[in-house]
Amino acid sequence: MTLKVSTRKNQKLKTLLKHINEDQELVQLWSSANINAVDRLGMSDHGPVHIQIVANAAVKIFRLLNKAGIPSSVEKDHSLRPDDAEVVLVLAACLHDVGMAVHRENHELFSLMIGYPIARRLLSRQYSEPEVTILATEAMHAVFAHQWDTRSLSLEAGIIKVADALDMTEGRSRIPFEAGSVNIHSLSAQAVEDVKLEPGKKKPVRFNITLNNSAGIFQVDELLKRKLKGSTIAPYVEVIAHVEGEKERRLLEAYEL
Repeated sequence: MTLKVSTRKNQKLKTLLKHINEDQELVQLWSSANINAVDRLGMSDHGPVHIQIVANAAVKIFRLLNKAGIPSSVEKDHSLRPDDAEVVLVLAACLHDVGMAVHRENHELFSLMIGYPIARRLLSRQYSEPEVTILATEAMHAVFAHQWDTRSLSLEAGIIKVADALDMTEGRSRIPFEAGSVNIHSLSAQAVEDVKLEPGKKKPVRFNITLNNSAGIFQVDELLKRKLKGSTIAPYVEVIAHVEGEKERRLLEAYEL
C-alpha cells in the first residue's frame, strides 16, 4: 500500500512521503509488525492501514489547531515551521508501531531502537544538521509517548497519542471479533460507525463519533478519553458521541463467561 497523506503546499511532507514509500526496510517492518499483531496475537491491524489512519488524523488535528493559532512545539522550541511539524507527525506515525515487529510487550521501546536510524536516514534526504537531529528526536519523543500512561511533552506527541486512539471504527476489531475473541474491546469497536475530525464549536477541534450501539461508549470513555487526558491537546478538543438511528444494532446473540 502506498502511504497517502494530504500535503497541501507542504513540499517537505511531499518529499518525505516519496522517500517513505520507497523505503523497503520500513515497508517490511510494517508487514512484520502485522504478522505479530494479526497472525500471531489475533489483534487488529498495526500495519500500513493503521499507519495511514494515524498519519492522516494527526495531520488533520494539527491543521485545525494551527488554524486556531496554536503553534507546534518545533515552532515554539526550535524556531522551525508548521511544515516541519507535519514532517514530525507523519514520521512519528510511520514509526510508532514498528517495534511490534519484535514484540507487543514494550513495543514502543523497540520502536525507538529501530526507528531512530530510519528517521535520520529519511530526514537527511532533505534536511541538514541540526534540523535532522531536532526532527528525529521530536519524532522519537512522539513514538515513545504514544502509550496512554506516558506523559507527552510536546504538542506533536499529544497529537500522535490521540490520533492512535482514533483508529477505532467498525472493522478495526474484525479479526479478533470474527475469530471468537469477544470482549469489551472487540465488541465496543464493532459499535463505532464513524469518526469525523472537524472544527469545534467551543474548541478548535471536535471528534464527532457515530455509534451503532451504545457499547461503543467504552471506546470513547475508556480508551480515547484516557489517551486524550494524558496528551497535550486535551484543552483544545471536544468529543461528541451519539447513537445513530432509533434502534441499536445487535452485535452478538449471547455472551458466555
